[in-house]
Amino acid sequence: MNDPTGTAPYPPPTAACPVHEGAVRLGGPEFRRAPAELYRSLRHRHGPVAPVVLDGAVPAWLVLGYAEVAHVAAHRELFGRDSRRWNQWSAVPANWPLLPFVGHQPSAGFTEETEHQVRGAVVTVALEAVDQFELAHWCRRIADGLINSFAGSGQAELMAVYAHALPMRAAVQLCGMTAGGVATEELVRDLRNSLDGAGDDDPPAAYARVQERIQRLVEDKRRLPGPDVTSRMLTHPAGLTDEQAVQDLITVLTSAQQLTADWIGNTLRLLLTDDRFALNVSGGRLSVGQALNEVLWLDTPIQTVTGRWALRDTTLGGRSIRAGDCVVLGLAAANTDPRIWPEGHDGRDGHVRAENAAHLSFGNGEHRCPYPAPLLADVIARTAVETLLERLPDVVLAVEPEELTWRPSVWRRGLTSLPVRFTPVVR
Repeated sequence: MNDPTGTAPYPPPTAACPVHEGAVRLGGPEFRRAPAELYRSLRHRHGPVAPVVLDGAVPAWLVLGYAEVAHVAAHRELFGRDSRRWNQWSAVPANWPLLPFVGHQPSAGFTEETEHQVRGAVVTVALEAVDQFELAHWCRRIADGLINSFAGSGQAELMAVYAHALPMRAAVQLCGMTAGGVATEELVRDLRNSLDGAGDDDPPAAYARVQERIQRLVEDKRRLPGPDVTSRMLTHPAGLTDEQAVQDLITVLTSAQQLTADWIGNTLRLLLTDDRFALNVSGGRLSVGQALNEVLWLDTPIQTVTGRWALRDTTLGGRSIRAGDCVVLGLAAANTDPRIWPEGHDGRDGHVRAENAAHLSFGNGEHRCPYPAPLLADVIARTAVETLLERLPDVVLAVEPEELTWRPSVWRRGLTSLPVRFTPVVR
């Protein structure tokens, strides 16, 4: 099978094995500080497919090229989602931090072919029943309530009190849980810890608590269904088991809450630090739409996805991929591939338009985010950003832009905090 190459400023591969001199650890401060620079360096050194090692020195391939990521996602006969075929399981320790997301689970994300189509249809039907106008109304009410809680102080840390809080409340309401309260806050904290490994507990322990909470939700909705995403999934003719429903709901919640929160935070950072948006930051809809889309291209919340596993020996980007090799999809790297942009283009000179949605931030192929999840996420994120700018039109950063820090994750990109100040609003 020929790999999807084109004319590209890439050097020839230096080796065929993931473990060789020059392999880069997928992690560390350089990924947090300036991932785009690291991706450029990897392209220069290795081409569109680079050898990397995951936590614990476990070898894998990082796909950096736009065409190569699209190729992997589109060719299920070459690259599958069932991680049980991985040829490196003997090197993975029992407490491996990536185990909750790489170890095979009965979720739609690990299914293939007909089973994936059926499971994906369940989520799609459940989400299609969400009224987008009603969702926007919910989000506006949630946003107003959150802003009211800190508007009088003249300052706030927006990631904690707004960017994470708003999609969390919207997500739990969509799934039929009660927004607010200690249980919900603990669920969100465990979701973040399981994804980042940045909390006091190890990711597997945090993920186990998430599973327990969602299991209770599924049991409650089996007994008393309602007009919510969880109930619609459970009553779908496909007949999901409780275990399947729990895993798929965790995926829905993670995307709706965690990833949308980072989309909101990254967009607010762009609006507050980039002079191109300074004149319109007080609520121009076009500028907000451009900022949301630019973030998906250049600062996407989903940086890398683990992964795909080769069904047989093949080639990709000039590399020899062995059956069972793990392929990590570099969505952020692919979005900035120089082969899809004019020479010297960095995405910030007007070429990224609000209507240009050819980025890979929602994935590609049969395992991309199910419709209409991207539309619902856009409703939540757009309402959050627009409402904040309308309510607090003179909001500015309370620190220098270079003082902002990113969470220690190579899989997601989100700020640890976003401190701002503004004129206090007296009610």
